[in-house]
Amino acid sequence: MNFIGNFKNREDAGKALAEALLPKALPDPIVLALPRGGVPVAAEVARALKAPLDLIMVRKIGVPYQPELAAAAVIDGEDPQLVINEEVCALADVSRSEIDAMAKEELQEIDRRTKLYLKDRPRVPIAGRSAIVVDDGIATGTTIRAVIKALRLKGPKAIVLAVPVAPPNAVEELRKEADDVVCLETPEPFFAIGLYYLDFHQITDEEVIGLLAGKPEAEKAAVPAPPAKAVAPISLEKKAVMPNPPAKVGALRAPQVKPAKPAAPKPAPEKKRKKGKAPAGRPRSRKSARPS
Repeated sequence: MNFIGNFKNREDAGKALAEALLPKALPDPIVLALPRGGVPVAAEVARALKAPLDLIMVRKIGVPYQPELAAAAVIDGEDPQLVINEEVCALADVSRSEIDAMAKEELQEIDRRTKLYLKDRPRVPIAGRSAIVVDDGIATGTTIRAVIKALRLKGPKAIVLAVPVAPPNAVEELRKEADDVVCLETPEPFFAIGLYYLDFHQITDEEVIGLLAGKPEAEKAAVPAPPAKAVAPISLEKKAVMPNPPAKVGALRAPQVKPAKPAAPKPAPEKKRKKGKAPAGRPRSRKSARPS
């Protein structure tokens, strides 16, 4: 099974989120998207709420040999914030020094994206406003916790988390940190986010730039990727994380196939001997050798 959700694409999910947010009548809202996947969703929310759209520059730090599982997250700013998922780090045997090294690399990527996406675009003030944080989905919640931690320093009136899909346990945990959480689907068990979308293609830098410029056709012009493959539910049990990487990790190699041995030639069928004649080279039987 490749598609188990109700969203055609991120744009469709954004429109559904906007319908859920409109009745709340949030005062002085600002929509903050997590690039890249959260931008098409947030663009629809911002359009419906007639609110400004801006970005939250955050990067997930995945387990080295299982990168889709967040061990930490870092968010850039005047004072970069790092949030560590201690449970995942313990289960995956990821040290603090490894987290710090990966955080430096991710901060460089944040810097690249900030210059590319925002350029000279003025940042919208957040203090005193209703900050609506939008992404295309949540898996463990580590990335979102980093966002909330950094946003609190900017003094918003309220922080509202809005996502189309997330596991129920993550939503309950995030309710303790955000002022409000709007989540359209909380399936149990929870699988990869992409399985809840018919079209979950990877958003490009060009699409992000176009959407920030107010071009809704930016996402529609993208070529959809094949649907995501079914995977096991996300879990933080030990069996979901390998305590140590395999002894040998490298590029996948095609299995060595030994050439088949040539079939042994079939023996020629033995000719039937005529009765009364002995085969050549053999002495005649006593009966045939006896004189008449």
